[in-house]
Amino acid sequence: MALREPSSQPAIRVVMMPRDVNPQGTIFGGVLLSLMDQAAAVEAARQAPQNRYVTVAFDRVEFHQPVHVGDVVSIWASATRVGRTSITVHVEVQAQSRGQTTQTTVTQGDVVMVAIDEAGKPVAVFGEGNR
Repeated sequence: MALREPSSQPAIRVVMMPRDVNPQGTIFGGVLLSLMDQAAAVEAARQAPQNRYVTVAFDRVEFHQPVHVGDVVSIWASATRVGRTSITVHVEVQAQSRGQTTQTTVTQGDVVMVAIDEAGKPVAVFGEGNR
């Protein structure tokens, strides 16, 4: 099946809060990973909404810039590959500091999501009659 075009809107946009700060005064990488995971799930559901999805892999996530309290973080997600039971989603995290008009890419990576049934078993992303 053909992939839908990338969305013109971020999958998630959120303001970073003090609860997310590590001892160095920047946002925990794990908070950003969680947002990336959620954005990948949003994109997988946009591609094939009839399924439930679980994360099976993250591929090469490197943090290039710190994120600070008050930064607006936009997480962009676009499906890059559909397998029989999986969707690979490229996720890019951009941060915009208070008072700034530009966004900076702080990290990116690929997330593999697998479609599952009610019992947690993998199912075809696009089964018979879907799409």
